[in-house]
Amino acid sequence: MSGPRTPAIVALLASVAALPSSAGFAQGQATTGMDQRCAALAGQVTGDVQIVATTWHGEGRELPGFMGSPATQLPPHCLVEGMINQRVGVGGVEYGIGFELALPGDYNGRFLLMGGGGLNGSIRPATGPVAAGNRSALERGFAVASHDSGHKGAGFDASFQADQRAALDFAETSVLTVTLAARAITAQFYGEAPHHSYMTGCSTGGREGMLASQRYPELFDGIVVGAPAMRPGHSNLGIEYAQVLLNATLPAGEAGPAGFSAPERALVDAELRRQCDGQDGRVDGVIANVEACRAFDPAALSCSAGQREGCLSAPKVAALGAMFAGPRDAAGRPIYVPIPWDTGITFTGAGLPGFLPAGAPGPFGPASTARAIDIDERMHEVRSDAVGRLTDTAYWTNLSTYLDRGAKIMYFHGVSDPWFSAWDTWDYFQRAREANGAEAWDNAARFYMVPGMMHCSGGNAFDNFDLLGPLVDWVEGGSAPGAVNASRTNGTPAQMPLCPHPSYAHYTGGDAASAASYSCRMPGVTG
Repeated sequence: MSGPRTPAIVALLASVAALPSSAGFAQGQATTGMDQRCAALAGQVTGDVQIVATTWHGEGRELPGFMGSPATQLPPHCLVEGMINQRVGVGGVEYGIGFELALPGDYNGRFLLMGGGGLNGSIRPATGPVAAGNRSALERGFAVASHDSGHKGAGFDASFQADQRAALDFAETSVLTVTLAARAITAQFYGEAPHHSYMTGCSTGGREGMLASQRYPELFDGIVVGAPAMRPGHSNLGIEYAQVLLNATLPAGEAGPAGFSAPERALVDAELRRQCDGQDGRVDGVIANVEACRAFDPAALSCSAGQREGCLSAPKVAALGAMFAGPRDAAGRPIYVPIPWDTGITFTGAGLPGFLPAGAPGPFGPASTARAIDIDERMHEVRSDAVGRLTDTAYWTNLSTYLDRGAKIMYFHGVSDPWFSAWDTWDYFQRAREANGAEAWDNAARFYMVPGMMHCSGGNAFDNFDLLGPLVDWVEGGSAPGAVNASRTNGTPAQMPLCPHPSYAHYTGGDAASAASYSCRMPGVTG
């Protein structure tokens, strides 16, 4: 951390140390007088950390639902809105790290930092919903902070990167800066520092969780990392490569972009179910045995001689196999990992589409119409991206300091994620295990594949699960997590366990909607 931040936060911590011990706050304590405590924070300025506004929500407040999710009733809390290092930067644009801190009336002594999304640029409600099941961190009594990482803008507006400090804040330093400032304010409000600190996030938030474990190993006691955007330059290239391969199957002169038709997508889905679905003990549209589906062979979709329907042409089958294998450079070296074969790859509903190209616009605009791509040239551009080199978290695997403190880390990834391959996160997990030693890693880390789940949520999946509770139990009680029950956010109510990968939920008989009807089994084990 550079500039005026360090003395500002040191001053905040010094003010906390000066608080009388009688100011301590016990869980379950009545909220009487907390409205005055909340109001007293408003307008405070310590160095470059300023509290812009505070609001005491004595009756709680209702938070509107997001992307089809129901509204949430939040408990009584003090909502703090703040700004760190407010300034005018490149082009006369106003910058600074905007943050929000929710201080619950029924405080459990813990702090949680929320990760962001996209290129950030906005402050999400400080509730801590990621991997928290039906009960957010704030509802459990955590003090929760969220932030915009140092700039204002739409989700994928990268113009802030013209400003050095804003680019650095986004890449890494805002995680440290906001955590230290928010924990100091939390300690001031309750009269004692949080006894444990946690972080949860998905996508960019997952990437931020990874960087916290790698670059600030003393900052958190436990982290949940979901579908991390740990090298988006590579994954975005993989998506473009898949579209180009499919475009190349079009007849000369036919305008692109190309896409698999609805009947073709249905064929792919049916073949996935035929080859992979039953290997978890039950044919139900959920491919729980993720490792077994690595062997999926798209050649089975090829048309026989004279066949015109119910099959794919030889060029499309070849393109299908190549796009899921991932791009390679001119020397044949892999640029990105393969994409998992899973039922969500054919999805075309609301939100991000499945990985199988549909020829439709994506989050970055219209699909490419190109029929060729220079992978080496494009990779040179990716490797020359200075901000990308700082944000990428796929390479640093030495977590010795983090692990030596007894800190824990849990990863999850939707197998049908169309943006970041679940195999990339699993590859990092395995490399970190090798780098840190199997015993140390197994005592501190878990990975959960979520079959059918799209990017962070959604899909034909059991995408509602709680990893935060097991993480706290592991950190503070030494109870290592195993299977975690998951339910469906949408569709018919049902439960299925998520098993630590590479084990999977194998159906053993009984009510298929009950988690008790499944057991965790390693791939290749029968009986």
